[in-house]
Amino acid sequence: MRKKKTSQKSAYKRLFSYMKRYKGRLFLAIAFILLATAAYSLAPLFLGFATNTLAEIFTGGKTEALIVRFLTFLALMGGAYLLNAVLSYAATSMIVSVTENTIFDLRKNIDAKLSRLPLNYYDTHSYGDILSRITNDVDTVSNSLQQSIYQVLNAIFTIVIVFTIMFSVSGVLTLVALLVVPVVLYVSSKIAKKSKTAFDTQQKKTGELNGFVEEYYGGHVVVSVFGKEEEVIEEFEETNEQLFEASKKGQFLSGTLMPIMQSMTNFGYAMVCLVGAIMAILGGLSIGMIQSFTQYLRQFSQPLTQVMQISGIIQSTGSAAARIFEFLDETEEIEDVLEPQFPEKLKGQVEFDHIKFGYLPHRTLIHDLDITIGAGEKTAIVGPTGAGKTTLVNLIMRFYDVKGGAIRIDGVDIRDMQRGRLCEIFGMVLQDTWLYSGTIRDNIRYGKLDATDEEVEEAAKKARADAFIRTLPGGYDFVLQEGASNIAQGQRQLLTIARAMLSDPPILILDEATSSVDTRTEVLIQEAMAAMMKGRTSFVIAHRLSTIKDSDNILYMQDGDILEVGNHETLMAKDGLYAKLYNSQFSDE
Repeated sequence: MRKKKTSQKSAYKRLFSYMKRYKGRLFLAIAFILLATAAYSLAPLFLGFATNTLAEIFTGGKTEALIVRFLTFLALMGGAYLLNAVLSYAATSMIVSVTENTIFDLRKNIDAKLSRLPLNYYDTHSYGDILSRITNDVDTVSNSLQQSIYQVLNAIFTIVIVFTIMFSVSGVLTLVALLVVPVVLYVSSKIAKKSKTAFDTQQKKTGELNGFVEEYYGGHVVVSVFGKEEEVIEEFEETNEQLFEASKKGQFLSGTLMPIMQSMTNFGYAMVCLVGAIMAILGGLSIGMIQSFTQYLRQFSQPLTQVMQISGIIQSTGSAAARIFEFLDETEEIEDVLEPQFPEKLKGQVEFDHIKFGYLPHRTLIHDLDITIGAGEKTAIVGPTGAGKTTLVNLIMRFYDVKGGAIRIDGVDIRDMQRGRLCEIFGMVLQDTWLYSGTIRDNIRYGKLDATDEEVEEAAKKARADAFIRTLPGGYDFVLQEGASNIAQGQRQLLTIARAMLSDPPILILDEATSSVDTRTEVLIQEAMAAMMKGRTSFVIAHRLSTIKDSDNILYMQDGDILEVGNHETLMAKDGLYAKLYNSQFSDE
């Protein structure tokens, strides 16, 4: 069932809940912002008093008391600006600390979430979109959060303090200044609503574009072979155009707020100057207070303009945060049992007890699989494409949970084991190799992190990889590029086999492990794997049936069910589905 989309309001609420660990620093930063805003707001008042004092000096004489009072007000104004600078610096430092720690915690949760997601999530979501959520979206939140916190708090405090001072100076002028505020708020809310939709689309299209680039860059060789460059470019341009339009619309709408706000506040400023001049002529207000009020009007309009200016950032941050929390809310793997079990003595017997499974609720792939594989036996799984061979392996590893029945290892249900300990039982070599950027030695050692150099080299020799490794510059210290693209596909396969050999697992799973090597190398690897599988339970998925004739068990699967079971001789004598498949591969013989 698809989860309900996370709203921006909910995303912000959850985002700020991450800051609870640092609420002490956050509250102190808020106090500093309040004090800094108060100091900054008092400066125009001191300037107004200084202006009135200066007027008295010009009209009444340069008495010492007036000069001292004038200088005192100037000193207070300078001190207020200095205090504002110091407190603002301290508040900014604390907010940066709080936000960066918050983002650090968020990234830790995302990393932990990645390991708790079921394999089905990665099968049904674009890698590019996942990558966009945990990189681009997190960076968007990180870059904008610290800016918006300070500016929003400063704006709120400024509006409250300045409005209070303005009203105390002149209630009439304050009412005149506020005439434009409802219009400003109405226009800005309409623009913000439209920009929110645009920013939501922008984040979504960014994820889609990243997914597109990841998918087609990884398959650029195939694209070139089939001459599909123009189609790929057209599809890229279409997605890029949609992203461009959404970004342009969002940025344009948020960008129009600034000039609209300035135009309206300038109109209010002109009205205040006109009414203030009339009041000064009539003697209702001093020149210094009119000067202070005009400065306060600027201060009052500035935070409104500031908030409207960063509204685009706020909308973008909300959209990014919503995508992050949608990812964090994805259904996780079933948790390990509170009292896990594990076989007292691990032998390697695997029992499939009437299991049922389907990737989709309405489609059952494996209907009723009931078979027991003895400890130390080599079991080959064969059948046409889509028969369920890899699915069976995924169930053994508990990448997916069965919908009915149970899988037991040495009598213990794998659902009663901790996943970490369950994975330690298996060694796996897949058709699709995975090697990371690093030395060959470290890639082989990935199978056993505490292995010595001698153990690593011994595993490479058993896998018939030692010879080609020593021909490379640096030998075992040769650094593989991303995806191990600087060595051949067959050589990558040899390294993954060496890695599995080094782990020395009780149960082996080989999924077309020799599919990418030449015939001569395949024979050598088969000899090495035969030695490695001796005394161990092993499951071998194979399409080349000549490689599994010596298996203790051969399971012929079709449409999720095991239709034939036996060794090579008995199945050939039966002259059934396996025999037909085998004979089709050796029809010339």
